[in-house]
Amino acid sequence: MGLFDSLRPFRWRDALRDARAGITLAAMNIPQVLGYTRIAGMPVVTGLYTLLAPLAAFAAFGSSRYLVVAADSATAAILAGGLSGMAPMASPAWVTLAGYVALLTGAFLVLGRLLRLGFIADFLSQTVLVGFLTGVGFQVGIAVLGETMGLPVQSRRTIGQLIEIARELPALHLPVLLVSGAVLVLVLALRYLAPKMPGPLIAVVSVTAASSLWQFSAHGIATIGAAAGGLPHPGLQLLAWRQILALVPVAGSCAIMIVTQSAATARVYALRHGQKLDENRDLVGLSAANLAAALTGTFVVNGSPTQTAMVETAGGTSQKAQLATATVVVCVLLFLTHPLEYLPQCVLGVLVLLVAIHLIDVRGLLAMRRESPGEFVVALITAITVVAVGVEAGILLAMALSLVRIVRHSYRPHTGVIQFNNGNAWTVVPVAPGTVSEPGLVLYRFGASLFYANANRFAEEVLRLAGPRPSPVRWIVVDAEAITQIDYSASRVIAQLNQELSKGGVALGFARMPQDTLADFHRHHLAESIPASRIFSRLHDALSAFRARRQ
Repeated sequence: MGLFDSLRPFRWRDALRDARAGITLAAMNIPQVLGYTRIAGMPVVTGLYTLLAPLAAFAAFGSSRYLVVAADSATAAILAGGLSGMAPMASPAWVTLAGYVALLTGAFLVLGRLLRLGFIADFLSQTVLVGFLTGVGFQVGIAVLGETMGLPVQSRRTIGQLIEIARELPALHLPVLLVSGAVLVLVLALRYLAPKMPGPLIAVVSVTAASSLWQFSAHGIATIGAAAGGLPHPGLQLLAWRQILALVPVAGSCAIMIVTQSAATARVYALRHGQKLDENRDLVGLSAANLAAALTGTFVVNGSPTQTAMVETAGGTSQKAQLATATVVVCVLLFLTHPLEYLPQCVLGVLVLLVAIHLIDVRGLLAMRRESPGEFVVALITAITVVAVGVEAGILLAMALSLVRIVRHSYRPHTGVIQFNNGNAWTVVPVAPGTVSEPGLVLYRFGASLFYANANRFAEEVLRLAGPRPSPVRWIVVDAEAITQIDYSASRVIAQLNQELSKGGVALGFARMPQDTLADFHRHHLAESIPASRIFSRLHDALSAFRARRQ
């Protein structure tokens, strides 16, 4: 595959539609990425830089036609949490550290491509992702709450920030609160009354004009101050190895979030529009985007679900839309950065607060609580960890809980005894002593591969069904349809189980065994003690063979 495949085929009609979508995306996205710089602790102009070289780099090397790669709230929060205490926020030293985080993140993504780790996205369940992003929403929202109310907050920890805000409430700054409230009402009203209009952009332009006209800064309303105009200057200052090594955990956390979030987002839109997706190639595109971010003075970028939804809603069908967005940003950087100095800081706080509220998936959590209380608890634990401990701890816990759920499903699979229902249909009833499919016969279903962790559980249930000696059960036939693998440890357990059952006069057999499992069966020499006459293609064959022997 060549460069810029995500733009092909080129047709003028599609190009014009994508250009319109790109301009719309820029109108909605510019205020949003300015808000993300507040989360990341970066100078405001660096948010615009994320919509330049990183967009073009992913368009060149990625495979997804829809994915928007730019500043994102989750990775911005990871960055801010990881760099906390290393340098003053928005300082040149902070910007340099952020650049190296983007560089290291790109290196991790290249390594992921070489190892073909695109599949890792499958190991973060939707459950923990909902919990993680909800936690990030609360953490980010609380972090900017003081700014939207004009209250000074020094703590870097979410709980500490809440305590400070509560303590400083008597010193509430009314002018700041009025501006924040006006912006919040305007954006929400436009979202409800005219959802296709770029509400955040209209709010930013309106308040910036009002600030310039009435000199908000003279009334104690802090503005962002002078913003550097022009295009970014490529380059990255040198850092000591000790400092670089300290950034590795931050970059690793960012890389994990990027792989999971970007792959999940790109997959949704590829399936929706019937397009081919190469997740490993997208890792190359994401790596190139973060390398471009590092070399152009900005911070780590990610595949954003909200921004990707924006471009699809606006009618974009390829990365041409994202390149059009980059073109608009170039014009803003060259000609329109001067008005930004009048933009009140509390406005960016409100925009970030709206993003944070969007991340808190109350509807998803409530649905989870109704349908799967256990998974709801897992999501809740993840969210609480993010808020109470931090984003990095939250993402590590999210991965651990996802893997635990996978292991738990294999360790405790669905099992049961198969019985006839009205003489025709099969039903599965819980395992209990004395439960049989018909007198003398047990058809036992085990719903997972047999491996070292669950083999003893398998053996215990089979022995429980056989009962004490002398056993009234003559045959136990395992329905092996779901057993797609038998490892060495499990094979030894089966061999020992077969001997134990034989002493009680019970014959062990298998039915509906997949070919790969049958190969494992022979490789581990189980066929030497369990003859082919007790391996059945169908459950009906096992039933017929048992009835024939009983007669």
